[in-house]
Amino acid sequence: MRMKIADIRKKTKDEEYDLSLHAHQERQEEQITITEIEKALLKGDIIEKYSEDKRGESCLIAGKVNRGEYLHVVCGMRGNRLLIVTVYRPKLPVWIDYKTRRKELKYRV
Repeated sequence: MRMKIADIRKKTKDEEYDLSLHAHQERQEEQITITEIEKALLKGDIIEKYSEDKRGESCLIAGKVNRGEYLHVVCGMRGNRLLIVTVYRPKLPVWIDYKTRRKELKYRV
């Protein structure tokens, strides 16, 4: 099944989603609210797709949750429900901005 933003939004609106233990822990550590997660899923866009993930297809959604503040949500379908795998606020050193992943630094030997 190809993940589509329309399907993700419908599952979110219908509250047909679950948070993994990891997502719940990250949410607490970064003080991310359920409202922010839902807003990112409802208004955001898929910026990366992980179709080869051994646990099943998933994707990364970036959505604006507050003025100038974005949230990343990695999610996939598990059975008939949306599973939120992890949530975090994109920041350096991994993210240059909310949709640009920093390229790996090449080290010389």
